[in-house]
Amino acid sequence: MDISRTDQRILHLMAQGGWIELHRDHRRKIEKALCFSRDGWLYPGFDTELFRRLKRLKAISSKQGKPYRITERGLRLVRAELDNR
Repeated sequence: MDISRTDQRILHLMAQGGWIELHRDHRRKIEKALCFSRDGWLYPGFDTELFRRLKRLKAISSKQGKPYRITERGLRLVRAELDNR
């Protein structure tokens, strides 16, 4: 299955130890999604639409209320590259 270039970049970042944090409003609706690298840097091109697409592909998941991490399926979806720039 082919995935877009932006999906590929996020999955590479997460495969290297990154994570996704969600911020919700008072109605528990997702207000914003933030993607962090393993060093704690914020990735600027990430939004809730991209989060929903990765979740729909089952490339990311959250366990026990912790931040979202890449899944085994996500690791299979991401293509092996030396550098994703």
